[in-house]
Amino acid sequence: MPQNVPEFEFSDNAKQVRAFVFEFWCEHGRGPTLLEVHQSTGLDRRRIIAAYKELQLGIDVVVNEDTQNCNLLKAPPFSSFPSQVRAYIDDKFHSFVGCASEAIAFSHMPPFKDKTVRLESHCACCFTPVTLVSKNFELQSVTPPGVFLHISLSPYDWNNVDMSRMCDSMNYVLDAEHAERYEKQTATRGILVNLDQAKMFVQNVANERMYNFHWKPGTLNPRAVIKGFQMMGVDTTNWE
Repeated sequence: MPQNVPEFEFSDNAKQVRAFVFEFWCEHGRGPTLLEVHQSTGLDRRRIIAAYKELQLGIDVVVNEDTQNCNLLKAPPFSSFPSQVRAYIDDKFHSFVGCASEAIAFSHMPPFKDKTVRLESHCACCFTPVTLVSKNFELQSVTPPGVFLHISLSPYDWNNVDMSRMCDSMNYVLDAEHAERYEKQTATRGILVNLDQAKMFVQNVANERMYNFHWKPGTLNPRAVIKGFQMMGVDTTNWE
C-alpha cells in the first residue's frame, strides 16, 4: 500500500482536515496538534485520526498510524522533522521541506505568492551547499549552477507503506559523477533529473494543492511514473 489502490473519494472530514493542515503549516511553519485540528474543525479525536488515515492512503500526508495520536510526520511539501531541505521566506527560516523534488514547488503555495523562498540544501554525495531561490514557482537562481535532482529508488518501491522512502530517495547532486559516488555510498542506482524536468514532475500536484478543496486522492502506478519521466527526456535505464 498504497500502490495501485482503487480509486476512492475523500470524505468531507478528510478534505476539511487537509485544508486546515496546509493553511496552519504555511502560517506557523509546523504541523498542527490534534487539539489545534479539533479547535478549527470541531472534529473529535477518532474523526481526525480517521481523516489522517484517509489522507495517508491518498498520498497527501504521512502519519504514524501505530501511535495513539496518529503523529503527523509529513504533509508535502512540509516535513515535521529535519530533512534534506530548509525553506526560508524573506530570509527567515520557515520549515523543513519534505524532499528535494517538493522543494521546487514550495513557492507555488498560495500563501507564499510574490514572496521570495530560499531553499538551502546540499549535495548528497559531498555536502557541498546547494541554494535555490524561487518565487511564484519560478527558480530565480541556483547555486552552484547545473544541480540535478537525483532519485535513488525505483517507483516500484515508492509508497510500499507511505511516501517516506520515496521522499528520502530524492536529493540534490552536483553532477553525474557525484550521483555515481552517492549511489556507491548507499548501494543504490538512480536517475538524474534536471530542475526543469523536476518542475514538470511536481507540477500537477502543485497546481492542485491548496487551489482545489476537492483535490482527489493520489494514486501510484509505477509504470506510468517511469513513462512520464521518459517523456520528459529522463534516462530511466537504471530502473529497467
